[in-house]
Amino acid sequence: MDDRAELSGFLRSRRARLRPEDVGLRDYGGARRVAGLRREELARLAGVSVAHYTRLEQGRAGSVSDEILDAVGAALRLDADERSYLHRIARRPRPCAVPEGGPEVPPGLRHLLRSFEMTPALAIGRHTQIVGWNRLAAAVFGDFAALPAPRRTLTHLLFAEPYLRELHEADWERTAREHVAHLRVLLGRFRGDPALTAHVDGMRELSPDFARMWAEHSVAQVRSRSYRLHHPVVGRLTLHGERVALPDEPSCVGLDLFAAEPDSPSERALRELANR
Repeated sequence: MDDRAELSGFLRSRRARLRPEDVGLRDYGGARRVAGLRREELARLAGVSVAHYTRLEQGRAGSVSDEILDAVGAALRLDADERSYLHRIARRPRPCAVPEGGPEVPPGLRHLLRSFEMTPALAIGRHTQIVGWNRLAAAVFGDFAALPAPRRTLTHLLFAEPYLRELHEADWERTAREHVAHLRVLLGRFRGDPALTAHVDGMRELSPDFARMWAEHSVAQVRSRSYRLHHPVVGRLTLHGERVALPDEPSCVGLDLFAAEPDSPSERALRELANR
């Protein structure tokens, strides 16, 4: 994956989604050769020269200042996640420390996962690999232990395992898009991690759906979300998901925890799975 191409593609995709009227500019009609704003329109909004913005969009950021990146981000109407991503990819990547021997869940974290008796719980690595889970998570989302380690990732599950697509049913497209947007956040955070880069490149080749969504350059941190699942054993399940960040843990970036509304049919279904 080329850093210059990533910066260029991100800026062009954000510029393409804006129309002159969206940012208070007059559109004098006529055919526009590009979707969205022209480079000179964006440069004027950001208060930078066309040449300067063009170099940035071509991936030649050089020593661009935070002030210019903030101005460009404001002109592009970027949200907080997108602005953070722009700042990360516009800089030279720093050496990214990779955990020796691959990700491994510390004993204390393993004990924590097992303690969640009514909460499906996953420990997630840098490129969405599932490095730890509890019994209820496997009962809901599938037998992780049966998967080859290289394919034991959230990305592979969503895009290459028919079971997960069937489990999410009509919500699969939304869930998959949210996942791809979060994966780009990880790419910005862990620039230079060869396993993460290889994971993205491999998924682009493996899954046309992933390649399509990746080309949209969406960026959004996964936070609270809801899932409406159709489980083959207990039927309908509505789960609330929370991503708990673990910034100081080198082996995994966070925990994915899921819960059902108290006294709901979904909670009773979880209890049935927990007791099997």
